[in-house]
Amino acid sequence: MATSSDIRKGLCIRYNNDIYKIIEFLHVKPGKGPAFVRTKMKSVTTGKTLENTFSAGHKIDDVRVETHKFQYLYNEGEMYHFMNTEDYAQIQLMKDILDTPELMKEGEVVTVLINTEDGAPLSVDMPAHVILEVTSTEPGVKGNTATNATKPAIVETGAEINVPLFINEGDKIRIDTDKGQYQERMKD
Repeated sequence: MATSSDIRKGLCIRYNNDIYKIIEFLHVKPGKGPAFVRTKMKSVTTGKTLENTFSAGHKIDDVRVETHKFQYLYNEGEMYHFMNTEDYAQIQLMKDILDTPELMKEGEVVTVLINTEDGAPLSVDMPAHVILEVTSTEPGVKGNTATNATKPAIVETGAEINVPLFINEGDKIRIDTDKGQYQERMKD
């Protein structure tokens, strides 16, 4: 058993007869009244998000998990196929439990959280950033350099990302997987 002070991003807990993964949290200590933790959780079975507040010292039932490196192979509709990089065992996961499936390209290595009690995969953690090639975007107009102006671009995985005006087709860009936002253009 853990308490609300142990809450951190990525922690898996049992709540309302389901297993949830903490996506965001904020410890709040108001000037008046007791401290509490405001959380945003995602169900690992249904993919639905839920916001909840735990009072300070509240007991939470944490789930023991192991992390394993898996390589993304391909997807068939809603099913995504992964291979364990150590023993080459393959697993299939529903699209709902993936955080940003549109940013995964084939061959990407991800971390899969596995419940130690029953061996079931709980969630997939993407790397902090991915480098993808821009496949289509409007050409930038010379002289159109307003501050923080962006345009939509389609990357090789099919995801649409807002990028600065100077990005062209064929450029490789670094994308923050947490927010799904452009970070920088990569040098060749």
